[in-house]
Amino acid sequence: MLTKWLESSGPESDIVVSNRIRFARNIKGIPFEIKATETDQEKILGMVSYALEELNVLKNSKLLGSQELTPLIIQSLLERHLISPDFAASKQKHAVFINNDETLSLMINEEDHIRYQVLSSGLDFELSLFQINDFDEQLERELEFAYSTELGFLTACPSNVGTGMRASVLIHLPGLVLTKEIEKVLRGILQIGLAVRGLYGEGTETKGNFFQISNQQSLGRSENEIIEIIEKAVRQVIGYEKKAREYLTQNAKIEVEDKVFRAQSILRNARIVTSEEAINLLAVLRLGVTIGIINDVSLKTINELLILTKPANLRIYYNKEMEADERDEKRATLLRNRLRGEAKKNGQN
Repeated sequence: MLTKWLESSGPESDIVVSNRIRFARNIKGIPFEIKATETDQEKILGMVSYALEELNVLKNSKLLGSQELTPLIIQSLLERHLISPDFAASKQKHAVFINNDETLSLMINEEDHIRYQVLSSGLDFELSLFQINDFDEQLERELEFAYSTELGFLTACPSNVGTGMRASVLIHLPGLVLTKEIEKVLRGILQIGLAVRGLYGEGTETKGNFFQISNQQSLGRSENEIIEIIEKAVRQVIGYEKKAREYLTQNAKIEVEDKVFRAQSILRNARIVTSEEAINLLAVLRLGVTIGIINDVSLKTINELLILTKPANLRIYYNKEMEADERDEKRATLLRNRLRGEAKKNGQN
């Protein structure tokens, strides 16, 4: 089963792939991770694991410790946006808790003692905030967090002090890229104090015209205020993207159709496809679906393929160790089978 937030069922999901809310918390009386000893890390693991057991949430989830977190599993979780690059690179004693539909994950011993996030489809911060607040309240019944009445929740990074919250959206902006308006729009986002990052967050590349927009600071603002600022900015960006797509369909229809159909043809027929090729071609196909050029494939399928064609998830999908050349062949096979199969199911050639 693939993560539920890929379903493309939420508001504005033709442009916003997903929204995420993450809380950073530290346990009172234990040094922050930067100074925590191995004994401290083991203590944190034990306390959080016990808290999760007490909350009776493990029956519908999994808790992966150091033994289960092989390099392949770590990379696959990173590709699925369930852990951070920092967690993936960490050599500390750590673990991750993930619920069955992969809408909730909790990292133990990342930059903070625990960081947990909720992901949902489209621009639905209301749902995500409700779910993460509910989980947060349950955790607070079992764990006492480091908190200051003056500053709020205390975190390893000063930018997270306060609510400890980071809210973000994963947004697809091919229209603004093709009309060369993207830099102006992104500058506007930065000017109001929000951050724009790559596909997997801080320090990662922008690929396939996918961007992450998030708050940079939480001190001095409530959770609702942070959400309101981000949602207002994102809705403006959505408006610009819709106008850009409308402009392209009216003034560059042939050029866009050519780009989309070329991508479709390669994805349905190629025998070798690299990981970078896959994301770029699927991103073009995604644009084609949202503006009505392609009608025999769903956004859900494209979203899933964006994950399944990543190197680690591809190896897990086929349950096979593969060198890069074989992965490129298997990736092409997966793309052909899924896209041709869906077209056949929808009665298209």
